[in-house]
Amino acid sequence: MKALILVGGYGTRLRPLTLNKPKPLVEFGNKPMILHQIEALVEAGVKHIVLAVSYRAEMLEMELKSQEEKLGVRITLSHEDEPLGTAGPLALAREILCQDDEPFFVLNSDIICDFPFKDMIKFHQDHNREGSLVVTKVEEPSKYGVVVYHPESGRIERFVEKPQEFVSNKINAGLYMFSPKMLNRIQLRPTSIEKEIFPKMAEDSELYAMELQGFWMDVGQPKDFLTGMCMYLDFQRHKQPDSLHHGPGIVGSVLVDPSAKIGDNCRIGPNVTIGPDVVIEDGVCIKRCTILQGAIIKSHAWLESCIIGWKCQVGQWVRMENVSVLGEDVTVNDELYINGARVLPHKSIGVSVPDPQIIM
Repeated sequence: MKALILVGGYGTRLRPLTLNKPKPLVEFGNKPMILHQIEALVEAGVKHIVLAVSYRAEMLEMELKSQEEKLGVRITLSHEDEPLGTAGPLALAREILCQDDEPFFVLNSDIICDFPFKDMIKFHQDHNREGSLVVTKVEEPSKYGVVVYHPESGRIERFVEKPQEFVSNKINAGLYMFSPKMLNRIQLRPTSIEKEIFPKMAEDSELYAMELQGFWMDVGQPKDFLTGMCMYLDFQRHKQPDSLHHGPGIVGSVLVDPSAKIGDNCRIGPNVTIGPDVVIEDGVCIKRCTILQGAIIKSHAWLESCIIGWKCQVGQWVRMENVSVLGEDVTVNDELYINGARVLPHKSIGVSVPDPQIIM
């Protein structure tokens, strides 16, 4: 069985982190984002994964070659010379995807959820049409394009973009399964699968919706990255409680790499991820944050809703909040207040940032 992951573009929504690493390699829950997907695909029986890439492919290739042997899966990169949207990459990889008659998975690389790949296989076999699309329930459907489908059979009737009155509260979750003949609908040019291909498939009664049970998040931007982290940690608490950290000063769901060092009288949590080689000095308070590899948080700093990039240093008595994001190797001097700042890599911050802004 095969799968194609739409890695695509520059990861602009997750800057400044993606200025140093392609987005799929940014660690989420202490492992590269894309690895969550690859491991789940392998567990469902996928033997060959194609990554549709247009940016920094060499970094991805290096990182994932080491995973190939470890996971026993073949990983191929499909290079786009120009961005091909969300459908074009399927046409570019047609030869690989059509090697046999087996259906294949397609997924967006920003998605974190309790991946339902085994259920998708059964669902797709049962309706035996060209495509299966996973949908997830949202609280505010007016912010999204929604999917209207037959509740019993799952047959998709139509898609409605940002509805002003209620027609559905289910949205496209970015996880699909297709039969190879579906590729006849796609030409090798920039094409949107959501706007150009799916409506026609629905018109022909060839597209079916399966509802996702459990959590789902598109973690492609900092605010959602942190929300997704909270959901993921809660999921781990129920599914693999042993993977979470316990000890003095730990509150709620906290994930800590074994190589990290935490000082005395700290309060860590709820909802914190601490990466490898991180040093947290005495009296630090951290909640709802991701601290990436090699960062140092000095004594009595207070952090809430932040992403601290690789090798950063946050000074003593610093207060940071409101989705502040530090790129790689940023230094924040002692006793400063940082509110919602996005700081580009290798900067040194010497004055407080009272209002949200990008610091170049």
